[in-house]
Amino acid sequence: MYGITANVILLSLTSLLTDISSEIITPLIPLFIASLGASGLIIGILGGLSDSVASIFHLFSGYWSDKTGKRKQFIIMGYSASAVAKLFMSLATSWIHIFIFRPIERIGKGIRDAPRDAVLAETTPKSVHGKIFGINRAFDRTGAIIGSLLAIAFLIVGFSYNKIFFIASLIAFISIIPLLFVKEKKIRPKKVSLKVSLKKLPTNLRLFILVSTIFALASFSYMFFILKAAQHFSAVIAIALYLLSNLLFEIFATPAGILADKIGKKKVILYGYILFVITCIIFISADSSVWMIVGFAIYGLSQALAVSNERAFVADLSSKKELATSIGTFYTLISIAALPAGIIAGALWQYVSPSTTFVYGAVLALFAAIVLASLNIDEKAETEEELEES
Repeated sequence: MYGITANVILLSLTSLLTDISSEIITPLIPLFIASLGASGLIIGILGGLSDSVASIFHLFSGYWSDKTGKRKQFIIMGYSASAVAKLFMSLATSWIHIFIFRPIERIGKGIRDAPRDAVLAETTPKSVHGKIFGINRAFDRTGAIIGSLLAIAFLIVGFSYNKIFFIASLIAFISIIPLLFVKEKKIRPKKVSLKVSLKKLPTNLRLFILVSTIFALASFSYMFFILKAAQHFSAVIAIALYLLSNLLFEIFATPAGILADKIGKKKVILYGYILFVITCIIFISADSSVWMIVGFAIYGLSQALAVSNERAFVADLSSKKELATSIGTFYTLISIAALPAGIIAGALWQYVSPSTTFVYGAVLALFAAIVLASLNIDEKAETEEELEES
């Protein structure tokens, strides 16, 4: 239990409830807008835009959090914004409405992520950051599993999309309650720059952010995996397969974090990149239940190894002075990459073939893995600030 503080539990509980809310509607969005006539390109743009539009707010929240020395108010603001947006999504009557409100909901994520990760990093020992971020992500995935199960149940009993979204918004509002009890570490306001610049970051962090951005260009929206499954199976089965990936993510997120603390985060992240390449290769021609199950399973494993440990790695490689800003820069760049990734994937899906979308993901992810493997990133090295303090 070393390193698992009350803040870790409270923030993770909020993550749990928020992901229950989010994952009730997340697997339904591509199916919903596709049924309303949205093309593959529109779905790709929505998937990329939903993440990219939050990038500006990742940067601003990280900057203002460091500048003011406050974390909690930005965390609460972000979760509240997402809850309100979900409420408006429940009123949607066409894919255009979802196209408007989904990015707004993700803006809330952009506001909260960097300050929340900063609180997790600042209130726990650096030696267990892999475990702590893995635990937080595991709570996310547990919520995702529950949310997906509820989505399946709601579809089976015949609830409309609007009713399902309304229930999800209520859960989102409840998720804000644990945040009221979070105690942030007193941080002095800092003089930091608002620029999205890699120049001032530690060299190792700068190199890793560049690699993770390349991988973000390859890891297009989950929506295409669900649409691929929906081409061969019912909506309920497609969501069940998506649930399988989240289940494996939940099971392996914490062990992956602990493993990263022991053998190195770079290695574990590299394994995650390689598994994503294998996932895309499987989806290029998968058309049977067996291969779909294998594909979604490996997809979940790849996310467990890469996603949580990317965040922990960024926290480890950052200087204490600009921790939230560094995390915000990381989120900004990978979020910006999500838009061209979605546009390219959607255009290939619509104008070439669905299989080509996965070829694109496999090739670019393999390139990111090769670059990461070739970099000499010393994750145990102290930052310049830490050396000065010692």
